[in-house]
Amino acid sequence: MGMVTTLMSRNGLFTIGQVARAAGVAATTLRYYEREGILTPTVRNGAGYRLYNAQAVERLQFLRSAQAVGFTLDDIRTLLQLEQDEKKSCKSEVQRLLDQRLTEVDEKMKELKRVRETLGRALDDCRRSTVECPVLKELSPRNKHKEMKK
Repeated sequence: MGMVTTLMSRNGLFTIGQVARAAGVAATTLRYYEREGILTPTVRNGAGYRLYNAQAVERLQFLRSAQAVGFTLDDIRTLLQLEQDEKKSCKSEVQRLLDQRLTEVDEKMKELKRVRETLGRALDDCRRSTVECPVLKELSPRNKHKEMKK
């Protein structure tokens, strides 16, 4: 069931609070998206309240789904522009964005693997040690200062 079907409205418009709750985000997030030019309210009523129609809510769903798979807000702007601009080759641009994100994920995974290995070695050192904590000793600024003088 989509977000739009979970919302109830008499006039087909939804308040920022209703949309935020249905999307599981804070209203401040929707205001941020508005400032970034990614999601604008359909209309503001006489009191200045932001109101969204079903298409705006669907756009929010797209935005949240794209973020969940690793697209940045800049990527999402590009994707939304591609959706509106039928002259461009959407497929090649989307492939370029996907390739960029995959490269970033691969780099993060390598870094996380390095961190995991370092933490694993530190845990092994702790378990083997019978005296002073080797991890605290290694991280100590005094220890680093001695190494720098050598």
